[in-house]
Amino acid sequence: MIAAVVFDLDGVLLDSESVWETVRRDFVAARGGQWSDEIQRNLMGMSTLEWAGYLSQQIPDGVAPEIVAADVIARMREQYQRHLPLIDGAREVVTRLGERWPLGLASSSPGELIDDVLSLAGLADTFAVVVSADEVARASQPLMCTSRCASGSAYRQPSASLSRTRATGIRAAHAAGAYVVAVPNRAFPPASDALALATVVVNDLRELTPDTITRLEAPRAPR
Repeated sequence: MIAAVVFDLDGVLLDSESVWETVRRDFVAARGGQWSDEIQRNLMGMSTLEWAGYLSQQIPDGVAPEIVAADVIARMREQYQRHLPLIDGAREVVTRLGERWPLGLASSSPGELIDDVLSLAGLADTFAVVVSADEVARASQPLMCTSRCASGSAYRQPSASLSRTRATGIRAAHAAGAYVVAVPNRAFPPASDALALATVVVNDLRELTPDTITRLEAPRAPR
């Protein structure tokens, strides 16, 4: 039985990858550093401590990682206050699935930014559990989130259905033994080998319905 549904945030509920890229690129450029597509690819899925340390190395004179993190996060919060790039159907999908299963959110975004997003989106009370990469390593997020979601339920050995878009998220969910529903982001698509780990791939978040989740439990014919 599906015990919980765990969502990723960036790229699944929030079209935020381009916002992160712009903010980080401007931060680096303002301090004389050079930006490249490789930097953006390397940053995806990193925890705050990881990406702050990585960005500090891209600045010629060097800036302490804690200063990098504080500045970038403050800029991101300002951007979200101006405009929250919620993906079409995100609020409706979360609400609909939340009527059937406990919901968790596992994200590499910092906790304060997650709190802002959920508050601005009107979803602050929808998720039973929120786990950030600042709290636990990315690879452990899905398992911890699922366990916490199911702790108040009757399920002894819960399975999770996760909706992920990035390669790091897909691999983490698969490694946790979860069913993985991938929603590929066209601008930042996951690697093909990571996408192959998904149980189901949907082209639009609005395709994610309770029926999509319940079908995951049906026995599948051997390949």
